[in-house]
Amino acid sequence: MTYFSVIYLLIFLPVVALIYNILPQKHRWKLLLLASFTFFFSISKGLIVYAIGSTFLIHYIGIWLENVQEERNRVLKEAEKENKKKIRADYLKKQRRILTFGVLANVGVLLVVKYTGFFGENINSLLETMKVSFRLHIPKILMPIGISFYTLQAVSYIVDVYHEKIKADKNLARLSLYLTFFPQIMEGPICRYSETAMQLWEGNKITYESLKSGLLRISYGMIKKMIIADRLNKFIGEIYTHYGKYDGGIMVVGMVLYTLQLYMDFSGTMDMVIGTSEIFGVKLPENFKQPFFSKNISEFWTRWHITLGAFFRDYIFYPLSLSEPLKKLTTNARKKIGKYYGPLIASAIALFCVWFCNGLWHGAAWTFIFFGMYHFVLILSGKIFEPAVLWLSTKLHINREKAWYKGLQIIKTTLLVFIGELFFRATSVKAGFEMLGKMFTNFTLNSFKDGTILKLGMDLPDFIIIAIFTVIVFIISIMHEKDISIRKEISKKNIVIRWTFYYLIIFAIIIFGAYGLNYEVVQPMYANF
Repeated sequence: MTYFSVIYLLIFLPVVALIYNILPQKHRWKLLLLASFTFFFSISKGLIVYAIGSTFLIHYIGIWLENVQEERNRVLKEAEKENKKKIRADYLKKQRRILTFGVLANVGVLLVVKYTGFFGENINSLLETMKVSFRLHIPKILMPIGISFYTLQAVSYIVDVYHEKIKADKNLARLSLYLTFFPQIMEGPICRYSETAMQLWEGNKITYESLKSGLLRISYGMIKKMIIADRLNKFIGEIYTHYGKYDGGIMVVGMVLYTLQLYMDFSGTMDMVIGTSEIFGVKLPENFKQPFFSKNISEFWTRWHITLGAFFRDYIFYPLSLSEPLKKLTTNARKKIGKYYGPLIASAIALFCVWFCNGLWHGAAWTFIFFGMYHFVLILSGKIFEPAVLWLSTKLHINREKAWYKGLQIIKTTLLVFIGELFFRATSVKAGFEMLGKMFTNFTLNSFKDGTILKLGMDLPDFIIIAIFTVIVFIISIMHEKDISIRKEISKKNIVIRWTFYYLIIFAIIIFGAYGLNYEVVQPMYANF
C-alpha cells in the first residue's frame, strides 16, 4: 500500500477519515496512531519493530535529559554564586553524554541497516586491490520504509529537548504518533516536534473546507505523479540502464526528463502527503517552493526538499560553525585574509560536512556522495567568486535586478541542477561522466530523425501529454511564485465553474493517468532514500 495505490486512495484513506470524524475528539489520536502502524506494517511487516524501538529509545532519552535539567535547576537554586559556573559545566557534560548516546544509537541503527552493504563491498574491493585474500562477510539486512525520515525527526526531537527548546513529552503515544504519522512516514516532510505533535493530538474535526482543500491538493499531486512522473518511468529506465546504445541527443533528453520526473514524483507525493494531512486539520511544513525559479544553487536548496535542508542547516551546519575550534579558526583567518574570506574557511568545513551527509543520506552509493560533493563545490564556488562577480557587474554597469539578468541566472542554475541529477540517477559515477561526455562528443539528432526516441517506452502521444501537463504545472508554479493560490481563486468562483474545474481534474487523472490492470505501479522515488 503506497499513497497512490487504489487500496490507499479508495479504501484506507476514506475509511480512516470516516471513522475519524465519527469518533469523539478525545479518541481521534488513537485512530491516527492505529492507522499509522497499520500503514507501516502493510509495507514493512515485521520491520515495524525498528520504528517501535526508536520511539521507546527517544522517549526515554528525552525524559532522561529533562530530568537532568530539572536536577541542575534545583541544585543551582541552592548553590553558592561562585559554584554555579562549575555546576552548569558539570551538568552540561552529563547532558552531552546522554545526547551523544541517543543520537549515536538512532543514527547507528540507520548506518547499520542502510550502509552495511555499501561499506562492506568497498572494503572488500580495497582488500582485493591490495591482494589480500581475506573478505568481509556482508549480511543482508532488510530496511524498513521511511527509516531515513523518522530517524532525522527523532534526532531533531532529542536535540531540541537538549537545547530546552521543547519539553520532553511524557506521553509515549503522542511521541509515537509524531514520529510515525502515516502520511509522512514514507517520504517526509521532516517535521519538528513543535510543528506537528500537538496538532496530531488535538483531533480537529474534518470540515467541508479541510476536506475540499485536502482533496484538491491530493489531486494536484496525482496529476504530477501519475500523469507525468510515472509515464516517464520506462523511458528514463531504458536510457540510464542502456546509455551506451544511444547518442548525446538522447542523453540530453534523458537528463532533462529525469529531473522533471524526480520533481514531479517527489513534489507530487508531497502534495499527496500535505493534502492528506489537511483533511485531518494538520498543517505540515512545505517541502517545495518553485525550485526552478532559483537564481543560484544555494537558493535552489532553500526551495527543494526544504525540510531536509533545514535539518542539515540547524543540526549540522550551525553547531559546527559555532563550535569552539571553528570559531577560533574564523578569528585567526579573519585577521590574515580579511572579513569576507576569513569566516568562509570555517563555513566551508561545515558546508563540506553538510553536503557529505546530504549525499550519503540519499543512498548507499558513490553516485550520491558525488552528488553531494558536486553541490558543495558549486555553493562554495559561488561564495568564493561572489565579490569578483559583484565587482565585474559594477564595472560593466550591469544591473543584477533586471529581468534579463535574473533570467540568465535561472537558466544557468537549472542547467547545473540537470547535471547534478544526471549523476544522481546514473548507475555509477563513471556512467555519469560517460553520459555527460556523449553530450559533447557524440551529440546528434539522428535518434529524433529515425524515430528511435519514440521506441524507448513512450510514443508521440505520451510526449504530448507530458508536455501539456508540464506546462499546466509551470503556469500554476508561476501563480504560486506570485502568491496566488489557485485553490482559493477557484473557491471564489460560482458553483458551475468550480465543479467544471473539479470534473476536469478527475477526468484528466482517469483518462491520462498511468495505471491499469497490467500496469506496474511505480513506487514513490524518495521512499527508497
